[in-house]
Amino acid sequence: MKKRVLVVENNKDILELISLILDEAGYELSLYTNERNIFEHIVSFQPDAILLDIVRPTVEGTELCRQIKEAEGTSHIPVIVLSTHPQIERVKEVCADEVVPKPFDIDALLETLEEQLGSNN
Repeated sequence: MKKRVLVVENNKDILELISLILDEAGYELSLYTNERNIFEHIVSFQPDAILLDIVRPTVEGTELCRQIKEAEGTSHIPVIVLSTHPQIERVKEVCADEVVPKPFDIDALLETLEEQLGSNN
């Protein structure tokens, strides 16, 4: 059975690239360009992992990440944050299971995803 990955990425070009990479790697995907109504979809899709674009490690920027980690039905899902912010490591302290800085190396992204999925079994 394919592992399910939900991707929230604001940049459509990056979203398309991630989609191609993960599809080729054999994942079932659900793709979004914004966070609107995303929490309901997370609950219904039940992804094995979430790739989440966060622009800044602020209260607003990390709100969805915190909601995912605090909700009973989603707290077990690994959240991997993608960001260009120079201090994005701070998000790991707040809510993320792992952080992948942009621009990301494709192999490093896949390796991080596989590590998080492996620790989720």
